[in-house]
Amino acid sequence: MLGMSSTANATAVAPRRKRIIVAMTGATGAILGIKLLIALRNLNVETHLVTSKWAGETIKYETDYHAANVTALADFSYNINDMAAAISSGSFRTDGMIIVPCSMKTLASVSTGLGSDLIARAADVMLKERRRLVLVTRETPLSEIHLRNMLEVTRAGAIIFPPVPAFYIKSDDVEVMINHSVGRMLDLFDLDIGNIERWQGWTKGDK
Repeated sequence: MLGMSSTANATAVAPRRKRIIVAMTGATGAILGIKLLIALRNLNVETHLVTSKWAGETIKYETDYHAANVTALADFSYNINDMAAAISSGSFRTDGMIIVPCSMKTLASVSTGLGSDLIARAADVMLKERRRLVLVTRETPLSEIHLRNMLEVTRAGAIIFPPVPAFYIKSDDVEVMINHSVGRMLDLFDLDIGNIERWQGWTKGDK
């Protein structure tokens, strides 16, 4: 281009790192959120973490981690009551958000657009900006209210991801099953953890 120096060409702005918001609520399955944060760190994805009060309690009860250890896995972390945080605005560019695990309370808040805390507000931003929002819902069995809320957020553009075990990998190792679920979550953000077994179709020995 006329008038553009070679120096200007050499100093072109480098593409930013992929950026994902991770939220953890008090639903069971805290290890899923922890493993996801570790995987995102290994993939050099910039992470912005919000944890609820009960997420911290569930982390302590279900795992060998404490809330402070989990927070240290993220690049940035926010208080759930900080409604002025960067991630509360649509002008803050992200590549999506995942709530893992997602409680039915948080699902209901997202479904109604209540925005009562930073998790719900950040999720609302994802929907209004047409960015990827994944809710790893943890509850069983499901009531009509739960199903209705799942349908509403799906219609609004979110993805419901129940962490259903992939029995076709034929593993009795819980760690393997967890890592497979995390890998499938990352698939939704076009990220490949590189170490999950993928379905290749039937083989002769399987029939």
